[in-house]
Amino acid sequence: MESSKKTRLNLPAGMETNLRLEPVPAINFTPPPKITSPSKTTYSDRFIPCRSSSRLQNFNLVDKPSPKKEGSNEAYLRLLRAEMFGTESCTGSPCSPVSPSKIFRYKTEHPSPASPLAGLGSGQDLGSNGLGEVSTPTKAPRKIPKTPHKVLDAPSLQDDFYLNLVDWSSQNLLAVGLGTSVYLWSASTSKVTKLCDLGSRDGVCAVQWTREGSYLAIGTGRGEVQIWDSTKCKKIRNFSGHQTRAGVLAWSSCILSSGSRDKNILQHDIRVPADFISQFAGHRSEVCGLKWSHDDRELASGGNDNQLLVWNQRSTQQPILRLTEHTAAVKAIAWSPHQHGLLASGGGTADRCIRFWNTANGKILNSIDTGSQVCNLAWCKNANELVSTHGYSQNQIMVWKYPSMAKLATLTGHSYRVLYLATSPDGQTIVTGAGDETLRFWNIFPTAKTSTPVRDTGIFSMGRTHIR
Repeated sequence: MESSKKTRLNLPAGMETNLRLEPVPAINFTPPPKITSPSKTTYSDRFIPCRSSSRLQNFNLVDKPSPKKEGSNEAYLRLLRAEMFGTESCTGSPCSPVSPSKIFRYKTEHPSPASPLAGLGSGQDLGSNGLGEVSTPTKAPRKIPKTPHKVLDAPSLQDDFYLNLVDWSSQNLLAVGLGTSVYLWSASTSKVTKLCDLGSRDGVCAVQWTREGSYLAIGTGRGEVQIWDSTKCKKIRNFSGHQTRAGVLAWSSCILSSGSRDKNILQHDIRVPADFISQFAGHRSEVCGLKWSHDDRELASGGNDNQLLVWNQRSTQQPILRLTEHTAAVKAIAWSPHQHGLLASGGGTADRCIRFWNTANGKILNSIDTGSQVCNLAWCKNANELVSTHGYSQNQIMVWKYPSMAKLATLTGHSYRVLYLATSPDGQTIVTGAGDETLRFWNIFPTAKTSTPVRDTGIFSMGRTHIR
């Protein structure tokens, strides 16, 4: 070492020449390697397990391409897969492979293609094809029996289009006018009671029960209107005022309307001593159809002058509607119990049409040519359906679906015009009468949505009996 070069150490004199210092190589310190944690996916602020990170192969829960083994171990695995994946994953033996992404998954899944609603939530267009592909279970059509449940012989039941000789009370009694007499038949017990006999100089032209079913109104051939108590078989009132036969009756609470061949409609109030309290004069021929609306605000009348008139309690002078589209006598009239102001009417042999009206504005809603004389109409109270009975030339009974007017059934059996029609209290059964002197009971309407006890079990017994 050169003497001229000074060392960094402060040494005593004489030691510098004896001490030899070697330079210390520089030490490079490298930083420790950075330890990174395994990558993981964060779904939310709470732990949600995902099958993608599971090691199910360690537990022998995932199928392997190993040869199949039969025995207790394989049966245990099938049971374990069925418990974890569901029975749909097992299509045979052994189980079919199951996608591991279906276990413990809380994410929203898209509907499978097999679902009828698949694609509806992904913005798919609902065109005609899309709607056609959605399969909804179709309800089987209701079967309507084509034969009557019971047939009653009704001797002397007149074949007269303008009369109304059959009515069914809310207390399950059927009133029938046969010649000069009125008979009551109990649908519960099949018991027949003779209510009255008008004598050889008169005849029964119309019968009509009150809504409570205790009193029966009878229109006679001499123009009288009688009120009878059915429980006591006793006449309690007698109204006069018509000049000739009273062939149609209609109740509205305590008011009884009667239509006659004298072209007039009289309003009788059973609470006052007068024979009638008002008179509706608008028809130019015999009044043969008469029905009050269900709210008792409007009265519809049909006549042999081919007119359908609508009245209210205040329109004693003129009807509020005069509908003249029918081309034959209007006997068949029925108010809908499902829609306010909807009126159905049917025309005679030269017309053959059922027409539907909106009485709020007098406009016709629909017209159906039935091909036969329309004798009666009645709505079903349990469903939006109606029944029509017909005369010339097919003497059939038709059940219709409203408003499509699809024909649900056509019933035959009467050999004469089906001039008379009444509905049972439960709304399921109708009775029809004809000039063939028979009454036939048909179960054509569905039951009510809310189950109610059925009292008239007697009408379903087979066989043919006499009403008198």
